[in-house]
Amino acid sequence: MSLSIYDFATPVLARGLTNLSGFLDKALAEGFDEAVLIQARLHDEMRPLAAQVQLASDTAKGAVARLAGVGNPSMADTETNFAELKDRIARTLAFIEGVDPAAFAGAETRPISLKTPSRELNFDGLGYLTSFVLPNFHFHVTTAYAILRKAGVPLGKMDYLGRLTLIE
Repeated sequence: MSLSIYDFATPVLARGLTNLSGFLDKALAEGFDEAVLIQARLHDEMRPLAAQVQLASDTAKGAVARLAGVGNPSMADTETNFAELKDRIARTLAFIEGVDPAAFAGAETRPISLKTPSRELNFDGLGYLTSFVLPNFHFHVTTAYAILRKAGVPLGKMDYLGRLTLIE
């Protein structure tokens, strides 16, 4: 069995986004004030919960778009409540799950360039996925998890891991 970039990217990103949406559900179910949580931070110099969700979304959809060579849907960072954040996650999931796996053919060697305010980063697809996308994506999902845990939302490791792929 051979695995493709698609196999290492899309399911991992989809799972993380699904779990992230579940974190928000749990906070709401427990009666936490979303207006307070959406602005909560781990540290003054870090971005708030809303931005962590937005950045996880941006990382996931940008990765799939670049690796598959398709357009990256634009999403304004205007979410002000959990319903809007969950909608953004759902739209991101719909996009990444809707990209044809065949579009990822050759993605491991596809040149990918990212421009930051201070420099340009040049990767091949495999390096982009393994050294930038996955660590960056998990950073934002983990930070969102930590913000909610710090606020008292009763999340545990299984909330972060989500549904496991077990042999029955």
